[in-house]
Amino acid sequence: MPIVPSSLALRRRRLAGFTLIELLVVLAILALLAGLVGPRVLSQLGGAKSKTAQVQIADLDKALELFKLDVGRYPSTEEGLQALQAKPASVASGWAGPYLKGSVPSDPWGRPYVYKLEGGAVLIQSLGADGAPGGDGENADLRNTR
Repeated sequence: MPIVPSSLALRRRRLAGFTLIELLVVLAILALLAGLVGPRVLSQLGGAKSKTAQVQIADLDKALELFKLDVGRYPSTEEGLQALQAKPASVASGWAGPYLKGSVPSDPWGRPYVYKLEGGAVLIQSLGADGAPGGDGENADLRNTR
């Protein structure tokens, strides 16, 4: 003989779901949390790009030091950072590269790093998020510390 559920059991099963008001309260709480936490998370994401650029600049600076130890000079402005990846035509001997794993990186915003050799001083620079000189915050220029 099959067991037939009583009308009381059927009524309880129908009432076991969430009410519309309960769902709206949960959605309101989630929206409030997203409004409070979201901007903080996004601001940390921007700071991560600046930190990544600083680490990449430091790595390029170290690779340039290795180039100088092998060749006896830094790459010229015209040779640029590509001299770390492929032997420049002006280098007769001593080049023991490539000095970087993979290709020369772009900055975290997708633009190439600026490289200049002026009077023996090396400049490696990213122009920040806006790609223009100067700026504050994420738009600030980042460069090596030499």
